Amino acid sequence: MATTTRTENTPITRPTAAGGTLASTVPVGTVYAEGSALDWGTSLVEGAVVLDEVVAPNAPWSAVVAKGHVLTIVDVGGNQSADCLLYNAADPRERYSVPDTLAWQGNAYVRTGTVLRSNEGRPLMTVVANEIDRQDTIGGACGKESNTLRYGHHVMFQHGCRENFLAEAGRRGLGVRDLVSNLNWFMNVPVEADGALGIVDGMSAPGRRVAVRADMNVLVIVSNCPQMNNPCNDFNPTPLRMIVTDPTGGDKPGGRDGGGLVGGGPGEAGPDGGGPVVGGPGGTGPGGDGPGRAGPAAGGPGREGPVAGGPDPAAPVGLGVFAPPCPHTARTTSEDAA
Repeated sequence: MATTTRTENTPITRPTAAGGTLASTVPVGTVYAEGSALDWGTSLVEGAVVLDEVVAPNAPWSAVVAKGHVLTIVDVGGNQSADCLLYNAADPRERYSVPDTLAWQGNAYVRTGTVLRSNEGRPLMTVVANEIDRQDTIGGACGKESNTLRYGHHVMFQHGCRENFLAEAGRRGLGVRDLVSNLNWFMNVPVEADGALGIVDGMSAPGRRVAVRADMNVLVIVSNCPQMNNPCNDFNPTPLRMIVTDPTGGDKPGGRDGGGLVGGGPGEAGPDGGGPVVGGPGGTGPGGDGPGRAGPAAGGPGREGPVAGGPDPAAPVGLGVFAPPCPHTARTTSEDAA
């Protein structure tokens, strides 16, 4: 598999939804330990591959996953924590809620069958397959401030998942007030009989996977955790692989370059392909490869916004579109992966 990484801490400038720029010196693409065992894996759920990207160590990533599509996250190097936030792509004020998720299921762990619920109690995504015993959603996310408090002032300049979340959220028109408690894929946070908990050595391995199905159009933001002060990454940050599949097969779904959803097509047909007020025409979308399902006549979208072909990359995430590919990720195709 061909991948690209960055190894220097040079400033990265990104556009924001407000039309400004965001400068970051996130040290992505860090070289992991020589001899690290890497297993790039495959999708846990069969279907047409509509997105396949590698997230470099320490880097953020985001995508909109269309309703019914499945995101497989591959722990390429083993025991690599993947901090994760979820939002309703049509209205990001509805977002992942830890208390709603745990209260509904009556258990502290995320396992196969767990419904990841929003602050409105609605299903955002469902865990449909999981290759480790349990996933975490109570350990939180690291950041400069929390690292300094926990480990001392000598680490105060180490960026964390909070900084990754802010950088990636900024590309989607979101900000500090939109950060909430998160999921931690592949991180081991056991809850003891007396209620104590802590971050301990991982229980994953190279190539282990988790798969989540979107129950609505969902914006997924991931931080490939850069933490080097506790064992959540085995003190050796390694890549992640993100694979989105359409279990129904679809019709040549579009991808990021198409400017539409991950699935590239509408959920339900719109009227005569007229498309929404914003976001360009339905069906293929500008530059896209085609819809997942065709609408009548011209293949219009099901709802305004999240199923649209996609407007200018600077539009806010509420329109359900893609910004340009993150410079920290290396895109692959199914042929490359093979």
